[in-house]
Amino acid sequence: LKEKGNEAFREGDFALAIQRYTEGLQELRDKQELYTNRAQAYLKLHEYEKAISDCEWALKCNKNCLKAYFLMGKAHLALQHFSESRQCYEKMLRIDPQKENLFKECVKEASLEEKRVRDEESAAREVQAGSAAALSIQELLQRICTPGQDIPCCTGALRLLAEAVSSRTGQTLFRTNNGFSILGKEPVRGAFCAERKSPAEVELCVSLLLLWQAACAGNEENQRLLLGQPEVGAQLPELLSSGTHEIQRETLALLSLCSENESGRRLLLQQDLASWGLPGRSWTPISLCQRGWHTHVLFPRGLVLIFPSFPVFQGRSRQGKRAGTALALGTAGSRGADAELRAQLAQSRECWQACLDECSGGSSPESRQCVVAVLGLMMNLLLESNDTIQDFAVPISGRCLALLSHQDGRIVTGAIGVLSRALPASPSAVEEVVKGGVVKKMLKFLKVAGPLTASYAIKTLSICTKSSRQAQEELVKWDKRFQVLLKLLESENELIVGNAAFCLSQCLLLPGAASSLLGSSVVLLLLRQAGGDAQRTSVQQNSAIALGRLCKAEPR
Repeated sequence: LKEKGNEAFREGDFALAIQRYTEGLQELRDKQELYTNRAQAYLKLHEYEKAISDCEWALKCNKNCLKAYFLMGKAHLALQHFSESRQCYEKMLRIDPQKENLFKECVKEASLEEKRVRDEESAAREVQAGSAAALSIQELLQRICTPGQDIPCCTGALRLLAEAVSSRTGQTLFRTNNGFSILGKEPVRGAFCAERKSPAEVELCVSLLLLWQAACAGNEENQRLLLGQPEVGAQLPELLSSGTHEIQRETLALLSLCSENESGRRLLLQQDLASWGLPGRSWTPISLCQRGWHTHVLFPRGLVLIFPSFPVFQGRSRQGKRAGTALALGTAGSRGADAELRAQLAQSRECWQACLDECSGGSSPESRQCVVAVLGLMMNLLLESNDTIQDFAVPISGRCLALLSHQDGRIVTGAIGVLSRALPASPSAVEEVVKGGVVKKMLKFLKVAGPLTASYAIKTLSICTKSSRQAQEELVKWDKRFQVLLKLLESENELIVGNAAFCLSQCLLLPGAASSLLGSSVVLLLLRQAGGDAQRTSVQQNSAIALGRLCKAEPR
């Protein structure tokens, strides 16, 4: 009977499944699987109280039944019993701490649902109170949905609506008044889906994208509703390849906005791959050419990443167009934090070449922002290790070395960070940057840099001194009496201390280097770290090695 119930459940006949499970329970009253399976079927039929009752019976059979707590949490959530739902998930985690990821997903879902309910209750009170802002949203939506509206009228209403929904309450009212349904109304639908758009249709399309940005900014429920529309998923790649800068720019802005949170990124990944030009392929490069400028659009599993070799996406002047590039790369950077996609990106030679191209940008604010975005992406991608990274390590390191003279501190910090992660991939890269004077540059930054830049800089030095005798010699030459390294050994940041101790131990391999430390506090500093003050084993080991080499080289 259990298998018959499972078969009915798989076929979507939940009523029959319940009947079969019930028949089974008449024969085996203490069979927890029958209770939980029936509870799951009740959930499908929205009979939440019955689902909760079955879960309670399952727990009487087995007090540690994870599935019972999970399903009961779902049922309480559907009934908007938010506290009870969280309690079920917490009990599930206590039973099996390895379910932490599932627990986090469930709690996040409950929090979002509770926020949605509270927002809608607040918005309803605004309407009941006769709020002018609430009434204006309703009136504008009615105007757009009225048959026979012309394009200029709709465009104006969309612009006004975008301003009205900028608040959380406005976003909620837009949702509860079926604001996302306007895509199905003419002339909005016609302009949005037109293959060749007139100037008026372009303006309407841009206005619609701006409205969606306003309605979805920081609002995960609205993002879910928007990206859940098949027409939106089908048209996004068309908009990106439309050849119209304004539409491309605002489409990118919308994608960037949705990719700022985990749930939004998941929604983007759930888009139909076929509609994004990805039948069975991990990467599809598409060329966009407009007025002689060229870019590559890469769609990894449904997410758009734009890597223009030339600025194309912003305004009419070349200087202004780089903002779109930075926006797109920022979107890529946020995706680089996800392991699976990060691995895909890190293996793409096109991706790395595009990053290198963008790092050679100009000095305008837009160009600087673009370079910052690229460096952030590269930092994430360099968490991977593969042959492509090894092949690109030399040009990456060379480009970062050139960026160390940049006036923008964010770019300098990012370049040092990329160096610290790229150099371990290639001894040739280490050799090239040492020849390029990286040791002296890192010492300069270590004298004045903040903690983040210092951690990257000393890591870079540790990599160089590990394999390059020239780097060791230059560190001894330019860090007089090891004053910089000694100062770093006093840092509260153990990563900085550990790398400083490692650099010192490498330099102490050189004849005569240890004598410059006579009369300093180096022995006390190293003893303190090696003796247990440091929490990290690696810091203790590096300090002990440095101390041992010091005593061997200079017994005094």
